[in-house]
Amino acid sequence: MKQLFNLFDFSQKVNYKNEILAGLTVAMTMIPESLSFAILAGFPPLVGLYAAFTMGLITAILGGRPGLVSGGAGATVVVLIALMKSHGIEYVFAAVAMAGIIQILIGVFKFGKFIRLVPQPVMYGFVNGLAVIIFMSQLEQLKTAGGWLTGSTLYIMLGLIALTIAIVIFFPKITKAVPASLVAIIVVFLVVAGFGIETKTVQDIASVSGGFPPFHVPQIAFNLDTFQIIFPYALIMAAVGLTEGLLTLNLVDEITGTRGNSNRECIAQGTANIANGFFFGMGGCPMIAQTLVNLSAGSRARLSGIIAAITILIIILFGAPLIGMVPIAALVGVMIMVAIGTFEWASFRIINKMPKQDIFTGIVVALITILLHNLALAVLIGVIISALVFAWESAKRIRARHYLDENGVKHYEIYGPLFFGSVSVFNEKFTIEKDPQEIVIDFKESRVADMSAIEALNTITSKYSKAGKTVHLKHLSPDCRQLLKNAEAVIDINIIEDPAYTVTI
Repeated sequence: MKQLFNLFDFSQKVNYKNEILAGLTVAMTMIPESLSFAILAGFPPLVGLYAAFTMGLITAILGGRPGLVSGGAGATVVVLIALMKSHGIEYVFAAVAMAGIIQILIGVFKFGKFIRLVPQPVMYGFVNGLAVIIFMSQLEQLKTAGGWLTGSTLYIMLGLIALTIAIVIFFPKITKAVPASLVAIIVVFLVVAGFGIETKTVQDIASVSGGFPPFHVPQIAFNLDTFQIIFPYALIMAAVGLTEGLLTLNLVDEITGTRGNSNRECIAQGTANIANGFFFGMGGCPMIAQTLVNLSAGSRARLSGIIAAITILIIILFGAPLIGMVPIAALVGVMIMVAIGTFEWASFRIINKMPKQDIFTGIVVALITILLHNLALAVLIGVIISALVFAWESAKRIRARHYLDENGVKHYEIYGPLFFGSVSVFNEKFTIEKDPQEIVIDFKESRVADMSAIEALNTITSKYSKAGKTVHLKHLSPDCRQLLKNAEAVIDINIIEDPAYTVTI
């Protein structure tokens, strides 16, 4: 209930006019997109709108941060197309609900924080690739079943799109009291209606008329066979939804200069998807394009998301004939401007200052995002590439300074992290045959990071033991000492100067 009361917390400065207008604008852009995704997957059109309402309302109240907009997103819907074709929509509803359960568990166990491990080059590639996808998806509205629009139909569509873009660009110079995108949609709507212009409208996609989302228990057999069918889809949908959602949350954090709660967002998404599974929705996740529309309209609170969801429900119940007349060209123009605003143009300005491996990572992520439309896979590959590059660079940093003291004892002072990538270089630092009878290996400036490093210590001490030489290992943790079993008769562990250090595994 605390989140709900925060909507009306007057200690926080909330511009209610901006919130309401932003919510209306988001609803206008979300309706055709949700319909398109539903039709793409073979669902009844209303299943997409019900998802937009349910996801939008629940996540606006419970979500990880204000300003984030959720709905029936294409990233999660694409995962369910194969299940829809093979087993039907009842299995889809069950998979959506199960995905919600998985997402809640991820949030409860606080795994959402791992999104912070996504490097900045991956974010650049992800956002830039997404901007291209948003732009390219708008070009689909310039096509028919027979191919591209031609003649006067095409010119009218392009003209209306250009008018929308011009309003979005220039209207803020007159006033910022009303979101420019909402003004553009209204003006283009009035122009088309006033002059009787024939052009593609929302009702040409599908009917948006219906009732309140009905409660519906998925009609499936609750047994192990069913679980084995739906669980893989649910797991992938949960992962894709959370990846896109938490990346969107990170993006909003950067734009607003604030920090959201990733684990709470996981729980909110999961709750919304469970509700989708039982209220005839196709499920979804945060929608980056609509979130950016929301932020550009001046929203910084939760109210706009609630207004957007309620607006969609009102349109389903009462406003279908009116919203069906909205020109698609107006919505395309708004989304094109969103794509332009989404693109990280700053990445071009700093590209000559970035390391080559970061440039490569960003380009790979962008290409995978554009070509495969698989945001989760793109980010995963980007993180893997960045991790491998980091491991390679860190492996080159390990150093060993050695000297003989006045007692003839040889000291090896290790610098840099000892982990799987650096163990080979570490082993090369020692001259076992030439070393004196007593050796000290000091890890004061090094850290033992994983099991590969511990095994390397076992190996090196074992070799010295076989040569009949004594090894002293200094500044090692108790954890590591317990695991060092080889040559334990001749190993002297000294951890007096750093007793609190523990091994990271």
